[in-house]
Amino acid sequence: MVARLNPPNRGVLYGWEVVVVDDDPGSLEVARILLDFYGANVSTAVNGQEGLDLICSVRPRFIVTDLSMPVMDGWELIKRLKADPVLAPIPIIALTAHAMLGDREKAIAAGCHNYMSKPLTPSTFMQDLLQLLIIIPEFTEALSA
Repeated sequence: MVARLNPPNRGVLYGWEVVVVDDDPGSLEVARILLDFYGANVSTAVNGQEGLDLICSVRPRFIVTDLSMPVMDGWELIKRLKADPVLAPIPIIALTAHAMLGDREKAIAAGCHNYMSKPLTPSTFMQDLLQLLIIIPEFTEALSA
């Protein structure tokens, strides 16, 4: 059974460390502002290498990453995270503007917990994100309360 979320309350992610990795300034800003509004401590990076360095130091509760970025793309970032036994358990939500048939399955096969399409819609971003996070067993109770 999939848990259903009520509209998110402002403190739903209070104190959660979150890393968002995206080279698109608009998407990065929307995600940062909204996650911050809902209580998360948000750290951001503009490419996979910067994201990997940040994730190693922050050890976030979850990661939202674009897949197409310069320097190191999201696919390589995911590969490196999943190869590190300390970082591998951190849930990853893939984010991409190139939503094609099979991309969700490819992202999940690479180690992501789920997948979101861009552009991010400010009015629905948190509801959409939380609906993806709630199915992760360690988050279900915290997000259903």
